[in-house]
Parts: sequence; C-alpha cells; structure tokens
Amino acid sequence: MKTEGLLAQRIVKVKSSAIRELLKHSKMENVISLAGGIPSDALFDFEGLSIATQQAITEQPKSAFQYGLTEGSELLREGICTLCAQRGVNAKPEDIVVTAGSQQALDLVMRAVINPGDVFVVERPTYLAALQTLELAEANVMSVSSDSDGMVVDELAELLKTQKIKGVYVVPNFGNPSGLTLSTARREQLVKLAVEHNFLIIEDDPYGELRFTEERNATLYQVSQQVLGHTENIIYTSTFSKILAPGLRLGWAILPPFLLHKVAIIKQAADLHASALSQSIVECYLGLDRLPAQIEKIRAAYKHKGEILAGLVEKELGDVISFDMPKGGMFLWARFRQQFDATEWLKTTLKQGVVFVPGEYFFSDKPDRSTFRLSFATATEQQMQEAVARLRRSL
Repeated sequence: MKTEGLLAQRIVKVKSSAIRELLKHSKMENVISLAGGIPSDALFDFEGLSIATQQAITEQPKSAFQYGLTEGSELLREGICTLCAQRGVNAKPEDIVVTAGSQQALDLVMRAVINPGDVFVVERPTYLAALQTLELAEANVMSVSSDSDGMVVDELAELLKTQKIKGVYVVPNFGNPSGLTLSTARREQLVKLAVEHNFLIIEDDPYGELRFTEERNATLYQVSQQVLGHTENIIYTSTFSKILAPGLRLGWAILPPFLLHKVAIIKQAADLHASALSQSIVECYLGLDRLPAQIEKIRAAYKHKGEILAGLVEKELGDVISFDMPKGGMFLWARFRQQFDATEWLKTTLKQGVVFVPGEYFFSDKPDRSTFRLSFATATEQQMQEAVARLRRSL
C-alpha cells in the first residue's frame, strides 16, 4: 500500500513525546526513573476510592453506566465549584466543562480558538504536551524567557508592541518542568496585558494544591476578577490526576461564556462526554470528605521527597550543576554550570541504569541543552539515593 499523502500534514510534523519514549527505558529491569511526572501510587487513597466506587455502582448505577451530559455531571460540577472556591476561583457549574484530564481541556480549548498560524506565547521552558497540542492546532508558537519569578512578562509586553497574539499558555504554580511560580506582580501585569491587547490566557493549574508551604498564590482567574472585575480573558484548567488518581482521567476547564458552548460542541464530537463511571466515583469520593486530608498527605510526602532529592543533588552534583528549590509540585529543574549536553549525557546515564528528561524537549525554540528535569514524585528515598550516585558516576 502506498501511504504517501494519506496522513494529514499536521500529524506528519508532530514528534512523539520524548517522555513517552523515555518511559520505555524506565520499565527496564534495574533502571531507576527520575523522568516521568507520574504521581506516586503509594499515596493513592485506595480505601476511599474503593468505598466511592462501591457507592457509585450500588447507589447510582444508572448515572454511572449511562450516557451523560457533554459538559459533565451537574453534581460533579457543583463539587468542582466547591473545590475551586477554596483556591479563590469562584465559578458556577454552568461555567465548567468536565474533560478527560486537563490534557483534553487544553486540546479542546486550543482547537476552539486557534486558526492555523495564530500566535500563541509560552514560557521557556514549558510543558511538553502543551507544545504538542499547540503544534496539532497549527499555532505559531513564540516564547519568552523565565527566571526565579516565573515567566518574564516584561518580555511579553515588548513582544506585544510589534506582534498580535491569540493567547498565552502558562503554568503559574510550580510549573512543569521548571517548578517555578509566577510572582504576584507578574500575575497582575499579565492579566492587564490580556485585556489591553485582547488575548486569551490559558491558566493550567494541575500542581497548585501541591504547595510545600501554607502560602497560597492567587490564581490568574482570581487576580483578573479582583483587578479587572471580570474573567473574560481567562481559561482555567485543572485536574484530579495529581490530587486523587490519574487513571480516573478527569479534569475540567472553566470557560468564558463565548467559548464554553463551542468547546462543548468539540467535546461532543470527540467523545460525547468524560467517563460517566469516573465522574460518579469522584462525586461519591468528594461526598466522603476525604480529599482535604488526602491533599495534605500528598503535600507532606512530596515536600519530604523533594527535600531529599535536592539534598542529594546538592551533595553529589552541586559542584557541576545548580537548581532552584521548588516551593511545590513534583519536579526539580537543574542546569549545568558550564556548557554540557544533557541529551548526550542521558546515553551514558542509561548505561548506569538511571533515566531523566533532558531539558531541550521543553523549549519551543532556543533550547538550553545544559538543563534537565528530575521528578521526585515516584521514586523511593532509597532509589533516589542510588539514582543520584549513578548520575555522579556517569559524569
């Protein structure tokens, strides 16, 4: 069969996720993975999930096993509103579309707003799968740098003097891969620019609850409401994957009125609605009131593991690399003090039996090949000790 010309051009150009390829190595015997941003299954509330699953099956079997609303279960959307209100995001059920993880929320939104060639701005570095989604939507991706206070919004302001853009994608809290948090001043600056230049902000917030201190940063959604009196330029997405269980594949998007119905139409065409069974399970789980304690458990565990990994890296590799200690999330972003190709280094570390993600994959342009991402979420303390020792030996 001649396959030339049978694939759409947009898919021919899309590259496979580097992390997906690296996860193949992590499954090999004697390989310790610091690569994937995978929640620790040792922290899953299996007891609560079991109770909630039984309730979903026995107490509401019709809704659990039947077709449902494209926008998502009304009861679950009410629960999401309660959850979001604790984050300073005040929304109504009719503002929400429940999705198959926040990844699908990004895909649906980008398909709804991007015409081929529209400019979308990301920070350097940024979430790899967001870059893939933008590429599939045929966006023209531009980037601005980041520092210890997150995205350098002044660079965006300079870009806007000469360039019309459709939107900005940002992970403001403990970003993937950088672990950085956007400062309060820059959050206010960003939402003001969005109104002034009429562009959208996709605020992706999967890690906001995984903070290591009691300090809670106001979401861009909340800042826009407080400073501008509306949230018409903000799309807020989040997920149950990092605070409950990723296998449920449930996330959500809070959307302005002009966009919500269009996103719902695209979702209806894609899969009709998110899993009814998963929605019922999460509804029941929220009803058990176990989520607050579950989040506290995850926060404490990741803080402890993050401190361990940071201490090990500083002790064993501090003479050759530097990093900023994250204030939350699941990642430690490191940089060699001198020019060094982390992608080439990975070939050596794999022989030593440890895998990480080279930093270059998180850049839309101007990749910094001396950077790399380590995840502390899944590995045990003993595995992290051995992994860092192997990294040292590989140098």
